[in-house]
Amino acid sequence: MKTIRVVVSGKVQGVGYRHFIEDAARRLALDGWVRNRLDGTVELLALGEAMVLEELIAACRQGPAAGRVDQVDITEESEVPIAGFHRRPTF
Repeated sequence: MKTIRVVVSGKVQGVGYRHFIEDAARRLALDGWVRNRLDGTVELLALGEAMVLEELIAACRQGPAAGRVDQVDITEESEVPIAGFHRRPTF
């Protein structure tokens, strides 16, 4: 199990991106959260098996049809999120 932090830039706010990621993460049974950031990016933290996290990263790169993903930055983290996958307020 590992935790990753992902920051996604592009047209990712106001297009259903957080909902898209929340659905994908719940379908994959990952723990973590997703939120909009004031700089126009979307950030998420996810805990799971490496292969399952790769599926989430693929979803991050795709995004919803109304959006456009320009960049996906991924870092490994030591933080362990609470159980379930949640949407957090903008930060």
